Amino acid sequence: MTPEELSATIRAAILAGIDDSDFQLSPFDVPEARVERPRQREHGDWATNVAMQLAKKAGTSPRDFAETLVERLREIDGIATADVAGPGFINIFLDADAAGLLAKGIVDYGDDYGRGESLTGTTVNLEFVSANPTGPVHLGGARWAAVGDSLARLLEFHGASVIREYYFNDHGVQIDRFAASLLAVVTGEEAPEDGYGGDYIQDTANEVMMEAAAGGYRDPLELPREEQLEFFREHGVALMFNLVKQSLHDFGVDFDVFFHEDSLHESGKVDKAVKELKESGALYEADGAWWLRSTDYGDDKDRVVIKSDGNPAYIAGDIAYIRDKHERGADRFIYLLGADHHGYIARLKAAAAALGYDADSVEVIIGQLVNLVKDGQPVRMSKRAGTVVTMEDLVEVVGVDAARYALARSSADSTIDIDLDLLASQSNANPVFYVQYAHARTAGVARNAAEYGIRREDAFDPSLLTHETESALLGILGEFPRIVTQAVEFREQHRIARYLEDVAAAFNQWYDRTRVTPQGDEEVSDLHRTRLWVNDATGQVLRNGLTLLGVSAPERM
Repeated sequence: MTPEELSATIRAAILAGIDDSDFQLSPFDVPEARVERPRQREHGDWATNVAMQLAKKAGTSPRDFAETLVERLREIDGIATADVAGPGFINIFLDADAAGLLAKGIVDYGDDYGRGESLTGTTVNLEFVSANPTGPVHLGGARWAAVGDSLARLLEFHGASVIREYYFNDHGVQIDRFAASLLAVVTGEEAPEDGYGGDYIQDTANEVMMEAAAGGYRDPLELPREEQLEFFREHGVALMFNLVKQSLHDFGVDFDVFFHEDSLHESGKVDKAVKELKESGALYEADGAWWLRSTDYGDDKDRVVIKSDGNPAYIAGDIAYIRDKHERGADRFIYLLGADHHGYIARLKAAAAALGYDADSVEVIIGQLVNLVKDGQPVRMSKRAGTVVTMEDLVEVVGVDAARYALARSSADSTIDIDLDLLASQSNANPVFYVQYAHARTAGVARNAAEYGIRREDAFDPSLLTHETESALLGILGEFPRIVTQAVEFREQHRIARYLEDVAAAFNQWYDRTRVTPQGDEEVSDLHRTRLWVNDATGQVLRNGLTLLGVSAPERM
């Protein structure tokens, strides 16, 4: 019995109790019963607090409600017994057949095991990475690539249509500094104040010059100063743009939309959005500038949209961008932003509300820094100082799988230390190796079973799965749909990684203490065939979880 099936069984028991007047409730009051693994396994296979949720509506105490429900649950096939604990928790013990049936259910569901429908019909615009096209993707961007792509996979696994979007900030002073830095390298001038340095600037400048020669352009150094800067801006940004796209693709991350900020201004969308807000009264004029009434929507202060010199402030682009996303079909907007963007949360919500959208349709996830450690010492990084640690640097040392797993394994709002020595090691201390090796081990067990002629199709008797490690492993495998639901609901991809490590640990204990293949003169039995279902169910769960993180599930290591 899967957790979903048990949840439905509990709800059906409550509805039957309503029909028999045991519970004074409306059927519409009865939610899906949430079931969880008890902290202590001796307390049961599963536990639910549904009695505590419904007792008040039913006009009774949680414990009395639970006692009545337990009597009904004890009569249901597959439930060995049920008990009331504390103020109204219900602990449920499944019989061996019902518990073991989960293995077959997982294998039968296959790649769909754990899939949900909570976001069916929802179109999510998920914007992540979005680094300025002034350099290669650094570690912070790599973290957003791993986290963002994992979240996209999770949202899709629960039915959402996800638009993966990269926002190129190609309209502003940083692009000007980038172009001036490229030109300075070629002319031998001193780099501009707060400009960019490093080998990649020299390489990019050289490529711009080679592109000019190969394309038959006039020598850019013969152009007037402003035209020189424009040439290096246009061609340098394009080169960096292509480099970033290729790096992300090699990292297993592809975007549906690469959106250029400059297009909002060139297309007139910023002017149009501002005009509409003026007409709606969402903007007001003061001190020669136009202000958004953002305090009306929960912001701590009103924001300047059009400055006193007539130029749009940055938030003007934000407003037009949300409007553009909505017009392209999105009804939910998720932004993954860096640690210095806390002020954007209220600002973006206020912009959405001013446009007439639900402020809660905007979600902002703030990420923290990534520290790189090698030989016990921190590796410094600074894009402008020229000591950039890039996504390619990380991948070169530890590989795509280890890099993605390590970056997605922690909550986005926590600072993480990436230990290069650990991630490059093939040991159980390396989390991604530990999980991948467990999956490879399930594949190895299946290959060995095939050599003995052991096939799942020949027998399945869940009542034979009585070993304590089988109960523990099956219990953890049954948790996968709930973990996925929580990861989707809280936008926390790291829950998947930590769960997979628990699965690997439970599987290794089962592997060490039971056998799928016979030993010595032992003959192949239905127990071996049934245990193969458990092995393959474990492999399926590990594979599904790794896929949600964008990490491969090797069959040999």
